[in-house]
Amino acid sequence: MRGESDSKVFIVDDDPSVRRSLKRLVRSHGLGARVFSSARELLSEDINPEVSGCLLLDVAMPEVSGIELQAELRRRGVNLAIVFITGRGNIPMSVQAVKDGAFDFIEKPFDPAVLIKVVHHAIACSRRLVDEYSVLRQVQKKYEALTHREQEVFRLVVRGMLNKEVAIKLGIAEKTVKVHRSRVMAKMKADSLATLVRLADKLEFLPFTN
Repeated sequence: MRGESDSKVFIVDDDPSVRRSLKRLVRSHGLGARVFSSARELLSEDINPEVSGCLLLDVAMPEVSGIELQAELRRRGVNLAIVFITGRGNIPMSVQAVKDGAFDFIEKPFDPAVLIKVVHHAIACSRRLVDEYSVLRQVQKKYEALTHREQEVFRLVVRGMLNKEVAIKLGIAEKTVKVHRSRVMAKMKADSLATLVRLADKLEFLPFTN
């Protein structure tokens, strides 16, 4: 499990004075901070999905807007919790951003105490997402360690098919299905069919199961 000390606050704003003030505020509360002048600059970092933290993001920026950056980070599977910093005219856009997965939005001018409180909550949320991602990755690695035939047996068994039905579906002997099923249980570290089904439910979030 990751602690808050392992998380960082990423600040993206095209206004240098805003970047400096946010950086000072964040660091004054014992949090690490990294600043970026544009969305493109942050995207060049290629942030790992296992990195947790809060992203303080300006809504209106040239070239790539905060909303566009949010969409791209979501596409990349980045688990930073996004807090939009917005002017009054951008509130409707920020509300939509929250509906699209942003953690929160703060209106300018903001109360520093309120912002820091939101940042701490955002980091905790991001940390949970990263932990869930790590669990999914572990299940994925186990699945990828199965042979192609074992993956076929895995997918059919968790759908509730009996060994005999799996054998007919795959055109192999029932005793062969039993062998594959046993290996699947061992490799997936599943002590029961119910556990295997729960693992399959997690795999539905990953693209290779399609």
